[in-house]
Amino acid sequence: MTPDPQPHDFTWSDSFVLGYAPMDEVHEEFVGIVGAMKSASDAELPALLDAFARHAAEHFATEDGWMTQTDFPARDCHIGEHAAVLASVHAVRGRLAQDGDCEPARRLVAHLQAWFPGHADYLDSALSHWMCKLRWGGKPVVIRRNLATAAAGACN
Repeated sequence: MTPDPQPHDFTWSDSFVLGYAPMDEVHEEFVGIVGAMKSASDAELPALLDAFARHAAEHFATEDGWMTQTDFPARDCHIGEHAAVLASVHAVRGRLAQDGDCEPARRLVAHLQAWFPGHADYLDSALSHWMCKLRWGGKPVVIRRNLATAAAGACN
């Protein structure tokens, strides 16, 4: 098996919150499914990959729709990135269904885990700001808790 470039768990945290609730909700689901695939057995992986493919198609279609309907300036790049991820997911699903080899699916999961934070921090945060500005007239206010620091007693 290929070494996992992201060995830690992949779980939802405040670091992923962008301040546009509809986007944050779908991102939490994205992280949950990728995290479940990361720890899945070979027997569980095909069903989870199918669930992820359905989620990603709906997730990306929703964001693509927001960008198209509101003339979001950076939509072409963002929509293109969504399409590339979906193409990879479909290719890996096809290979898994054809020969049962879980290794490409495991590599996909590792790449999704590595890809998502940067995608969210740059492309999705810009879309979140755009949607909030259109809806409420300003950027979202996001308060992030540093739970690890608080748990270690850093405020003493």
